[in-house]
Amino acid sequence: MPHQTKDESPNAEPLNSALTSLQNIDRYAKAAADSAAQTKDESPNAEPVSASDTVRNIDGDATAAADSAAQEQVVEVDVNVASGSPLPGMKQQLEEAVSIPKATVDILKDQVFSFDTFFVTSHEPYEGGILFKGNLRGVPAKSFEKITTRLENKFGDEFKVFLLINPEDEKPVAVVVPKQTVEPATGSVPEWAAAGAFGVVTIFTLLLRNVPVLQDNLLSTFDNLELLKDGLPGALVTGLIVGVHEIGHILAARDAGVKLSVPYFVPSWQIGSFGGITRIVNIVRNRGDLLKVAAAGPVAGFSLGFGLLLLGFTLPPSDGLGIIVDPAIFHQSFLLGGLAKLILGDVLKEGTQLSINPLVLWAWAGLLINAINSIPAGELDGGRIALAMWGRKVSSRLGSVTIALLGLSSLFSDVAFYWAVLIFFLQRGPIAPLSEEITEPENSYIGLGVAILFLGLLVCLPYPFLFDPSQVTDFDF
Repeated sequence: MPHQTKDESPNAEPLNSALTSLQNIDRYAKAAADSAAQTKDESPNAEPVSASDTVRNIDGDATAAADSAAQEQVVEVDVNVASGSPLPGMKQQLEEAVSIPKATVDILKDQVFSFDTFFVTSHEPYEGGILFKGNLRGVPAKSFEKITTRLENKFGDEFKVFLLINPEDEKPVAVVVPKQTVEPATGSVPEWAAAGAFGVVTIFTLLLRNVPVLQDNLLSTFDNLELLKDGLPGALVTGLIVGVHEIGHILAARDAGVKLSVPYFVPSWQIGSFGGITRIVNIVRNRGDLLKVAAAGPVAGFSLGFGLLLLGFTLPPSDGLGIIVDPAIFHQSFLLGGLAKLILGDVLKEGTQLSINPLVLWAWAGLLINAINSIPAGELDGGRIALAMWGRKVSSRLGSVTIALLGLSSLFSDVAFYWAVLIFFLQRGPIAPLSEEITEPENSYIGLGVAILFLGLLVCLPYPFLFDPSQVTDFDF
């Protein structure tokens, strides 16, 4: 039989390992004996070390050495992060996977989070970042502030941390991602150019909406452009309400440190415009800030629109300015019909036309645009308000129900149909994560958000009652 070397033998490595262990035990035994002898010489009354104690010490040293070796092996493993975005509404900017060193993960666990803010029990790679599970300590807002400060002190602006709710178990989790992961993506077309094009078309549809002659025959519009000047007063009033809505967003965003994109005004030949689409281009700090920014637009728009609507009802139509309408138009909105009945009283009868100030219709168009934007779905103002008040899980379910109801309404209303399509393709979300999504807004702002959603519902729901109860037919049974 040919001689087999140590490297060639399949059993060589286990034998070598056993031999090494025996040599270590012999070395440990000699060291223990020398130590015992030295102790005996120095202290005559000391008890001799028994053989069993020596063996136990040797076994303990060997176990500790094995644990230390295993720990060193774990420390050497880095956390590989995939290229997908770990957060809803975020676009991954990394072209390839990155690896976060294990030493960095340890610093995050022990020095950034720590026991006084977020005690980490486990962590795992989570697409574009690392998800830490554990126990949140103290007030969420204050704990998050400490975590953010420590993260900046240790790593500068290399990482971004989010304190979120795990949708699986409804418990707080922390997600740390490289900062470049959440940088906003830039489009190929400049925003101002695209927004300007949408704005020009919206101005045209606002003018067109207030010229009934052209609405009846859209193909004749370009042959009668001079008639568009007749729609200028109505376009100015409705456009003013929409513009004030956007200004409300801008002012609130500036106060909360939120950056907004250029508003894209969406044209509509039915009501002139569907309002503006404004993206949030940075990370919002918390739900309170999101609620303030989202609610500011509807508050401003509803306030101005409601004031102009009351003014239109109270001012009698002047000669040549009043318009003749059928009372059936007031049945399109619960708010509009209720105010008409309250202010006009017995003048308002089914089937009897009446003259009103056109400011009523112009203001109502502005209120309807605000109400549509207050629908609690997707990235509309209403969807952002719902998330800020009730969290991501509840707002997601509410949005699904709302879109389903809007889809059913589209069978009877072309406005509902176009808006359902718009939400589905442009505004269905999801809303980008907030830095800290656990702390609820103040009760006063929650009350404001509920009022906005309720007012939007009153504008969109039809008025179901007859204006003149005496017109109800008596039935013989």
